[in-house]
Amino acid sequence: MTASTASIELAQLAAQAADSKQAENLVALDVSGPLPLADVFLLASGRNERNVVAIAEEIQDRLGESGSKVLRREGMSEGRWILLDFGDLVVHVFHEEDRMYYSLERLWKDCPVVPLAVTAAEA
Repeated sequence: MTASTASIELAQLAAQAADSKQAENLVALDVSGPLPLADVFLLASGRNERNVVAIAEEIQDRLGESGSKVLRREGMSEGRWILLDFGDLVVHVFHEEDRMYYSLERLWKDCPVVPLAVTAAEA
């Protein structure tokens, strides 16, 4: 099973939003095979808590404007690991230290990477 086109497009939009707030190390994983509840995980890192929160807020705002509503949100008050659940897309925005510690890429290493076309951050 592979991620739906709609899920990939949503991940692309979320990646562009994250990039506009200087997110680093953007990676999208197709988790549709082993995980029946979601199609794509988008992972992003921020340099500090304020940056992590700004990235998550921008993703939520941009996807909201496109008609996608966040179903669940966790971690906004701490700003270390924020999870945004949009159904078929789950976004993980990490503080760079926490991302290295939890290493979701290693946990989901058997899942295919979804290519992202992210341009330079918008002015």
